[in-house]
Amino acid sequence: MSSRTSRGIAYERLPCEDGIDTVREGSLDSDIASQNAIHDEFPDRQRVEQSLLRKVDLRMSILVLIYVLNYIDRNNAAAARLRGFEEDLHLEGQQFNTILSILYIGYTLMQVPSNMYLNKIGRPSIYLPTCMAIWGFISVLTGTTKSFLGALCTRFFLGFVEAAFFPGALFLLSKWYKRRELGQRTAILSCGIMISNAFGSLLASAILDGMDGIMGFAAWRWLFYIEGSMTICVAICAIFILPDFPNTTTTSSWLTTEEQALAQLRMEEDVGEDDETEFSKGGGESGLKQAFSDWKVWWLALAMASLNVLLSFNAFFPTLSATLGYSSTVSLLLCSPPWLFATRVAFLMSRHSDATGERFGHIVVPILVGIAGFMMAMATMNTAVRYLSLFLMAQSYTAFVVYWAWASNSIPHPTSKRAVALAFINAFSSLGNIIGSYVWLKAWGPSYWNSYAICIGCGALCIMMSWIFRQHLMRLNQEIEAKKTEGGLSKDFTYLL
Repeated sequence: MSSRTSRGIAYERLPCEDGIDTVREGSLDSDIASQNAIHDEFPDRQRVEQSLLRKVDLRMSILVLIYVLNYIDRNNAAAARLRGFEEDLHLEGQQFNTILSILYIGYTLMQVPSNMYLNKIGRPSIYLPTCMAIWGFISVLTGTTKSFLGALCTRFFLGFVEAAFFPGALFLLSKWYKRRELGQRTAILSCGIMISNAFGSLLASAILDGMDGIMGFAAWRWLFYIEGSMTICVAICAIFILPDFPNTTTTSSWLTTEEQALAQLRMEEDVGEDDETEFSKGGGESGLKQAFSDWKVWWLALAMASLNVLLSFNAFFPTLSATLGYSSTVSLLLCSPPWLFATRVAFLMSRHSDATGERFGHIVVPILVGIAGFMMAMATMNTAVRYLSLFLMAQSYTAFVVYWAWASNSIPHPTSKRAVALAFINAFSSLGNIIGSYVWLKAWGPSYWNSYAICIGCGALCIMMSWIFRQHLMRLNQEIEAKKTEGGLSKDFTYLL
């Protein structure tokens, strides 16, 4: 009997193993040689990896600022509504709701083609800031509109261009971070929604209160001018800050050759090299076919669509705050504390989710707390109780944050498939935003009892679908444990539950 060492574990070869195929022997020797080569190439791997992550984190941090501006430009119509937007454009009936929902038509149509193109060119440092500058310009144009048709057109094209950012940002993160590093980074990015709601309300309050009549323009027009211009300025800076993909990043001053090689190696270790090699030849078309033939992608898209209906109160948050009976300025200021609270909750919950490797429970708990907030608002018109309910509603965005980390973890390979899948999930789930635009009808105010009831039902549906998805992943993990590998994935790979 001979002795062998694999991954630091010594064992004796049994007599019955003498007939094992020589191909398996070669594979084991190759694996050992590969491990030794990695050690030789990165003898001080921990130090290099820490330096790499620190540099990447620093550059990726601008994504949060971009996302804040993304949502400010998307939701500023809700703040403008409090200071004459509807009256100046002579909106009637459901025309305001249509202006909100039309954004998501363009948003839905563009996401999959955008991510396929981004995967093909491999230059997010150019592509994403360019799209950002364009949507900032369109936001400025919204302030010049004179009619319902003009606002409708600018909002449609705003969504068309904004579609590039969020799925593109998720895809960019998934190209640099391992699965257990991805949750917290996705959470920090997604917290941009809550930060935008918190500080966007403060910014809108300052503009609407102090700019009315300056140069003959209404305050709500200045809101679009100023916020759109801010977006363009940040877009120009982002060109010089955002990184490209590890395999398309050229040698530069911000990454050493050793760090760049390790960045690519980390991704190969995390999801396996064979699968990437097999499908990279197929490009975007292969990824499109793979994504649309995987029922998990459709299931996640539908679950997140129901979650987005529950979260549709976000676009009407200033309206809900106004039901407390205060002035428009005070109503906007009251929007900030609930979202600051929600940001803190989302950060802590997502961090705990990463630490424990658990997703389902960290999604369900915020939804249930949000449902409790809806029930409180349905039960009374008491000012204190309804304001407290806004805090509980806002923190339900934690479920959205963790869900995106779960989706990214559950579709790890190949790259082209993940690019299409993330874009499609985000695009399809945007249908929930379109539906949600008509959930908060003006005729149902100020109690909005029917609106809250619809959100509760969608929350229950999301919980049920998430539980079924978790059961499926448990079965897949059992199969992986039995086979020790699945489709070229890392032998240490398991789906996070």
